[in-house]
Amino acid sequence: MDVDALLLSRLQFAFTIAFHIIFPSFTIGLASYLAVLEGMWLVTKNEVFKTLYLFWLKIFAISFGMGVVTGVVLSYELGANWSVFSAVSAPVIGPLFAFEVLTAFFLEASFLGIMLFGWKKVGPGLHFTATVLVAIGTLISAFWIISANSWMQHPTGFATLPNGDLIAVDWFKVVFSPSFPARFAHMTLAAYLTTALVIGAASAWRLLKDADEPESRMSLRMAVGMFAIVAPLQLLVGDISGKSVERLQPAKLAAIEAFWDTRAEQPFHIAAWPDREIAGNRWEISIPKLGSLLTGGSTQAEITGLKAFESRDRPPVAVVFWAFRVMVGLGLAMIALGAWGGWLTWKSAPERSRLFLMAAVAMGPAGFVAVIAGWMVAEVGRQPWVIYGVLRTADAASPLLAGQVSLSLLGFLIVYAIIF
Repeated sequence: MDVDALLLSRLQFAFTIAFHIIFPSFTIGLASYLAVLEGMWLVTKNEVFKTLYLFWLKIFAISFGMGVVTGVVLSYELGANWSVFSAVSAPVIGPLFAFEVLTAFFLEASFLGIMLFGWKKVGPGLHFTATVLVAIGTLISAFWIISANSWMQHPTGFATLPNGDLIAVDWFKVVFSPSFPARFAHMTLAAYLTTALVIGAASAWRLLKDADEPESRMSLRMAVGMFAIVAPLQLLVGDISGKSVERLQPAKLAAIEAFWDTRAEQPFHIAAWPDREIAGNRWEISIPKLGSLLTGGSTQAEITGLKAFESRDRPPVAVVFWAFRVMVGLGLAMIALGAWGGWLTWKSAPERSRLFLMAAVAMGPAGFVAVIAGWMVAEVGRQPWVIYGVLRTADAASPLLAGQVSLSLLGFLIVYAIIF
């Protein structure tokens, strides 16, 4: 296997999946938001909710379509660039993807037409039911995708056949691997936050031009409520997910925190320059003992460092370390924005503060950046394994030449740039 071809295949899949994740992370939350808007309109008969629903419905349709198209590309890549992984894991991963299509995609596709074109053709009750079912479908889709990925992060309930292929022996353990519950909750909350940030930014942008626009005032307050509740909850769920990483993937945790030596009283590195060549940090800004407290629950907790693993089993530390800090930093900014907006709502009105409105606009893309950074932590931190502890990434790739992969990567870059 040409190492360059392997690297190019990884870069190509990273690019296409990072582009794809933008759309599900938005549509999952937006579908639920639409269900809330239509439900509020049915209950209150307030035309503001109807106007907001019809506006965001068009954006949902475009985003949903883009998510489907960019998701199909990933399926082809699994066969073209990662044929060994596909062949070995198909008896386990294949049914999970099939369940996603049967239980989620068919549900969404069946009722999306009613949702988009049935506003004046069916009764309000049936239309609302269609909207709710589409929202449920997006959550079911996330369930199966996170289930498959969580199994790859910590495979359970399987056996290895003599020819090296994998087979499921306990489907409950396959679907509900140990890291799945926290990761599913983390991703769902991330989708809701991402949507709320986009809606808050769009509303704030409108209010900067007209502070009395009723639809934007309503949607901004709804977004602020989501910031204030979900952002702190996400921090808690993220901590729970981090505790599972410490137990199930200690090398990933060590990379996240740039811990090289195994010891108690680990510091927390606010910033550092991890260097794999010297197996250490060239410089660091740290708080003593806080690393052990945050990851192990006690300043005396002994945390495993990267030197406990062979060099070939260590993930790329710098990427994981900084991606994690981008994700957490943006999460803290979301909490601050929610607290600020909540205080303004309680005291007067958030739309009257131009500074808050500008901050809300600036935070619009933060959810997408945080989601991509989080997936970088999860996927790069798992390296060098594609199925943790079972199949190495280098052994999972197709026998392609670097030139072949570079041409397909260039093609994706050009086509995606035009689509975007």
